[in-house]
Amino acid sequence: MTAFSERLPFERALGYASLTASLALAAIIFAGPANAATSLEIQKGGENTSRMASGTLPAPERVTTTDDMMRQADSNQKDWLLHGRNYSNQRYSPLDQITADNIKKLTPVALVQTGKTASFETTPIVVNGIMYATTPVTDNKMKIMAINAATGDKIWETTYDLGAYKICCGPVNRGVAVAYGKVYAVTLDAQLLALDAQSGEMLWQKTLADPQVGYSETMAPQVYDGKVVVGSAGGEWPIAGFVAAYDAKNGKEIWRWDSTDQKSFAGDSWKTGGGMVWTTPAIDTERGLVIFSTGNPNPDLYGDSRKGDNLYTDSIVALKADTGKLAWAYQEVKHDVWDYDAVSNVVLFDAHKNGETIPAAGEAGKVGWFFIVDRRNGKLIRKSQPFVQMSDNMLSQPTKEGVDMLPGANGGSEWSPPAYSPETHMAYVLGMNQLMKFTTEKPADAKGLIRLGSAFTNVKKDGIQNGTFSAIDVDTGEVVWQKTLPQPMIGGALVTASNLVFTGEGNGAFDAFDALSGKKLWQFNLGAGVNAPPITYEVNGEQYVAVAAGGNFQLGYPRGDVIAIFKLQG
Repeated sequence: MTAFSERLPFERALGYASLTASLALAAIIFAGPANAATSLEIQKGGENTSRMASGTLPAPERVTTTDDMMRQADSNQKDWLLHGRNYSNQRYSPLDQITADNIKKLTPVALVQTGKTASFETTPIVVNGIMYATTPVTDNKMKIMAINAATGDKIWETTYDLGAYKICCGPVNRGVAVAYGKVYAVTLDAQLLALDAQSGEMLWQKTLADPQVGYSETMAPQVYDGKVVVGSAGGEWPIAGFVAAYDAKNGKEIWRWDSTDQKSFAGDSWKTGGGMVWTTPAIDTERGLVIFSTGNPNPDLYGDSRKGDNLYTDSIVALKADTGKLAWAYQEVKHDVWDYDAVSNVVLFDAHKNGETIPAAGEAGKVGWFFIVDRRNGKLIRKSQPFVQMSDNMLSQPTKEGVDMLPGANGGSEWSPPAYSPETHMAYVLGMNQLMKFTTEKPADAKGLIRLGSAFTNVKKDGIQNGTFSAIDVDTGEVVWQKTLPQPMIGGALVTASNLVFTGEGNGAFDAFDALSGKKLWQFNLGAGVNAPPITYEVNGEQYVAVAAGGNFQLGYPRGDVIAIFKLQG
């Protein structure tokens, strides 16, 4: 999941974005204490945490999510209980109060200022009107926050002070899981944290892997059947990926699955062969499967030292949730030497073929197709029409002199989670067109050092640098409609029962389209890149939409530090 080679060093890449350009500030509530008299309580947690509470904490039973509640998330219209709203990762909400007819009245009611101005990718979780979110890392610290989801008032925030870490693609974190009265988050220094959902108190933390050799964690964890499921990031270092499950009560490891298959890597190259898991798995509760996508093999563009198909990299993978044993896998790109990860979230839905209804899993690959497989056995049902441009020499071998190719190393689709609507039978996919020059050379092999064997460079002369937002019919693979947008798209999508689909752009625009036709219905500019997935929920009978606006490290979009909360006004 590598950004192109022109990216700035971490410290220089963090900019600051003004949020004054298009906001009617008098209508905005900047989140903070409910009033000046509200007391603040600051407590130290462990050696590397501190906690600040503001106002009244929620009752414990209000923020305790059970297995039954998560399994039945589809029927809970009000909350956003899981990373993808339900275990299928569909990012579809049955709420329909906001429609094409009234969306012009959709107005921000709060901008929650997190104080962390950096690449912002979080998906908030909402439980009974309490929103939980993470921030990116700045000054070696990140926050986990609880917020009043209707007003934006902060309830508590816990600051975690990171140890040493190595990252390729920005100081990002994609959110939390909330279950059993706890909030679970992972960190760039490869820790799993468990906090009290009522108070933000740190309960325990677990080291998942060694950050000194390149392991990090960026995903939002998944919680299922008493387990916290996480995957590994860090695919640009000579390490091997994994998915692991931990006891949600105490952090004890239950099982671990290694994502590099010894038989499909030459020699012992599987030990450092990549295959990281960047995004939150889906859960097939009927079959008891954890289903996810895996990243590129390592070294990224140099394949001579790892001959073979390099399973299970660039794949859609299903594991048995109780044991972690492999159920099936489908590899999208064999022996990848283009950094064409399968990195976006897997989405579960029913597809149709030859009159049969098939339980399916879909993944929007960096290679530029939306792959749809049978989730009973992993067999390919179909792949979509391309949702990005593909050059005639696509999949040519990189050379020392360099080869210009589309898609570029960012994709295709990056980590951006699609949305799927059971009403339209369409998946809504973010894409990017970036013509890149792929060059390769034999890499140095040193433990703890980045190992690409490659460079990815934007080819600016031809000016192919834009984005796509596509609606893909999962029953035919047809791209039903597509919007070409001025910048490469990265962030995520949300679709609702009223046939609205939301997404954001790097220029600060937050957009809503008609899910059937693609007609743009509404736009609001937040001043910083809207490069995070939107969510929607209901509090006291009113539908809200929320999204983080903080820009993106990989693509250099303007930075900010807010979670914007919208509802209908007037």
